[in-house]
This record gives sequence, C-alpha cells and structure tokens, in this order.
Amino acid sequence: MLSKEELIAKAAKPAKDAMELHPFFKGKMQTAPKCCVRDLGDFAIWYTPGVAAPCKAIKEDVSLSYEYTNRANLVAVVSDGTRVLGLGDIGPEAGMPVMEGKALLFKYLGGVDAVAICLDTKDPDKIIETVRLLAPSFGGINLEDIAQPKCFHVLDELRKDCKIPVWHDDQQGTAAVNLAGLYSGLKIVGKKIDEVKVRFFGAGAASIATARILISAGVKPENIVMADSKDTLHRGRTDLDGQYDVKGQFARITNPEGITGGPEVLFRDADVVYCYTKPGPDVVKPEWVRTMAHDAILFACANPIPEIWPWEAKEAGARIVATGRSDFPNQVNNSLGFPGIFRGTLDVQASTITDEMCIEAARTLSACAEKVGLSEDYLIPTMDQAWVYPEVAASVGMKAIEQGIARKTYTREELLKIATEKIQYAQQMTGCLTENKFIRLP
Repeated sequence: MLSKEELIAKAAKPAKDAMELHPFFKGKMQTAPKCCVRDLGDFAIWYTPGVAAPCKAIKEDVSLSYEYTNRANLVAVVSDGTRVLGLGDIGPEAGMPVMEGKALLFKYLGGVDAVAICLDTKDPDKIIETVRLLAPSFGGINLEDIAQPKCFHVLDELRKDCKIPVWHDDQQGTAAVNLAGLYSGLKIVGKKIDEVKVRFFGAGAASIATARILISAGVKPENIVMADSKDTLHRGRTDLDGQYDVKGQFARITNPEGITGGPEVLFRDADVVYCYTKPGPDVVKPEWVRTMAHDAILFACANPIPEIWPWEAKEAGARIVATGRSDFPNQVNNSLGFPGIFRGTLDVQASTITDEMCIEAARTLSACAEKVGLSEDYLIPTMDQAWVYPEVAASVGMKAIEQGIARKTYTREELLKIATEKIQYAQQMTGCLTENKFIRLP
C-alpha cells in the first residue's frame, strides 16, 4: 500500500504530464475526412457541381441534413470559460484545453464527433443567441463550464425552442453519474433511497441538478439540506432573489427543520454528503466526517483536488468515498455518463434529453458495475470498460423512444449494435493512426 506522501505525489503527476504533452501535440483534436478520395475527380461529387443535389434535397426536407451530412453525429461543446473545473473564471482561451479534452472523450468513449467552441462573452443572452444560430450545424449541444446562476437560465431558454438536444453537462451529466454512485452505494450499505439523509456542500450547478435528479429518483426533499458559501438554504433566507429562483425553490422544498450554520452542520448524522465547493485538500475536515451516520457515503468531487483526500475521509469513518479523479478508486465523473448518453440520444435522433433518460443512464451504470461486482472501492464502471458505453446508449435511446421524443425507432439489440460499432470505430481509428505514426508517441 502506498504511503500518504506517495499518494500525494501520484495525484500531482497528471498535471506535470499535461504541461509536457499539451505543447508536444499542440492540442488534442483535428479534422479528418470520413469519405473516400479515390482521385481528384471525386471532388466533383463532394463539392461542386455534385454537392448541389444534396443541398437541394435538404432544402425540400431539412431532416435529410441528418442523412446527407455529419450532423447526426456532431456535437458542439460550448463554453464561456467562466467556471472551468475548479479554476473559476479563466476566460475562453484558457478554457479551450478542457473543451478539446471533452471533444476527445466524446469521440473515443462515445464515437461522437465534437467541436470545441469557446465564446468571448459572459452575457447569457448572447450565449443563448449564439447557440441558437449554431444549432442547424449540429445534432446536439453540450454546454460546459458556464458559471451559475446564469447556466440555469441559459439551459432552460435553449431547451424551450431548440430543435436539437441541449444539455449542460455540469448539471445533467454530473447528476446522472452522481445518482449512479448513489444507487450502487445504497446497495452496498443496505439503505433505502427514500430514507437516507442527503446533504450538499455547495449550491452550484452540480449540486442543484443532482438534487433535482435525486428527488425524481426517490430521495425525499425533506431529507435534503444544501448549503452555499453563506449558510444552509432555508425558508428564512432573504438574500436569494435574483438567482433565477433556483436556490429559492430549494430553500422552500428542502430543510424543513430550518437547520442553519456553517458546513460542519451538514455532516451531522448525514448518510450521504455531496461536496461541490473548491479544490482541496482540507476543505472538508476529518472531524466533520466523524459526525456522519454509520456506513456513510461521501462524494468529494472538486477538481483537480478533492475537498478531502479519500484516505483521510476513510480514516475519519466514511465507509465509501468517491471523487472525480480517475487515479483514485470510485471516480464519479461525467466522463462515465455523457459519451453514452449522447450516443443513445443521437442514434435515435431524440429532440431533447429528459431527466428520465438521465435516470435510466444512472440505473444502467450501477447495473453494469453490479455485474462486475460492487465493492466499497467500485461503485460504477471505470472509463476503460468500453462495453459499458453502448449499454448506456441503448438504455437512453430506448427511454427516448418510450417517451415519444425519438425520430428513429429501434430495438434495444439494434441500438446496442449501432453504439458498439461506432465506439469501436473511433477507438480502432485512433489505434490505427498511432500504429502508423500519424499520431506520434511522446
């Protein structure tokens, strides 16, 4: 077993490697053709004069844009750089490495083509208008790292009238994987979802969205307490106006006992605590963890460093500890959710991504982990278990069909086959490019 010093050194290594390899590759994504070019005569097909024929067909029937272009498999990753990881408002240029990384995960894990788009505006109305104008070029929109409270407004407005699915991964994606972790954790500790006391340290987009999904999945609102940087959310708060009513709504439906105080009050007798605050360590104190209920579950999800080191939380009495990092056990990270969720959404050409689709993804992630064998160090599958992503995609696609929001209808077996083939294609292509030295090894 590694010492604490060795664990901390291991945790620091990805940042060191990133500073060496980002300039080595000069970015992570590129454009590559998917059609054949047998000779220059083919450009008469792919461009003028031949291309006029599909253009005219799409003019008569816009839905053909999903058949004659890459739109059906293309997602825009859109950010204004105001809430990047745990780094805060670092601007659109500094947010690009994250958005490119997101595009890489979309492609490699979900077989989805994605384009990083960082906008030079913080105005929510300009973001909304820009995405609306971009929508005809894409099959879906992934909003990313947009500060709250405007992220709620941006998502809600775009979902009203965009004809393609729009979601905010920091909200819906985070909520889905958090629910998956909870499903598995409760199976291990033997507690019921409608009985557990759930607390949220932080009241940003991730916490708000997770609380919404958890309530839809069976957690009782009266068993939830959430805190922001000022206090817990409760009916006595008079400072929540102008927050698009998001915090105010939760102040009204949660925390009926009116618990107030600093973050330490959240941990007392809590069965589950989700932390989405600022990078640690030492943001969550071991003495707080000691006050949690028996068989407690702690999600310390700040990036790049969790609010408390997982080994310290376990020493303090937490039975299960999850973080957002792939180099620790129990990574509960959006990367386990969004590639499969979007794969399934795009394959049936769903018009939106509903809460029910996210809940179905969470159930599937937990069920896949259960097939392998749940444990205190294995709540949900890991990113290297490629077979899981088609399973999630098929479940999400079937739920969209069931809800009547899919343009295409398949059986589960057909969806599983489609997703598997597309994901394998992306991974084999990357392997082929590397093997043939089109992608250099460092």
